[in-house]
Amino acid sequence: MAAKVRTGSRPGKVRRDDEPLERNIGCAANAAIKLGFVVGREVLVGKVPGLVVGYNIAGMGSFPGNAYPLVVRTALGVTKCAVDEVSLA
Repeated sequence: MAAKVRTGSRPGKVRRDDEPLERNIGCAANAAIKLGFVVGREVLVGKVPGLVVGYNIAGMGSFPGNAYPLVVRTALGVTKCAVDEVSLA
């Protein structure tokens, strides 16, 4: 039986670049703001209406801020969203 090849990363996790993660999170939040996703803006998460309530600054976990920069409140609760998951209402 051959040894398993190890890459040092877990499946489904965002890999860190040479650039500091804080900078990536800031860039993701700034890109969302430039697209019009500012705090207080009404958005649609799919077909569910919501409101942008903040920006995700998490550097670890299942929903890091560089991949999911928006925090949106809907009738179903608060969620972290990628820019491509929401649209301006």
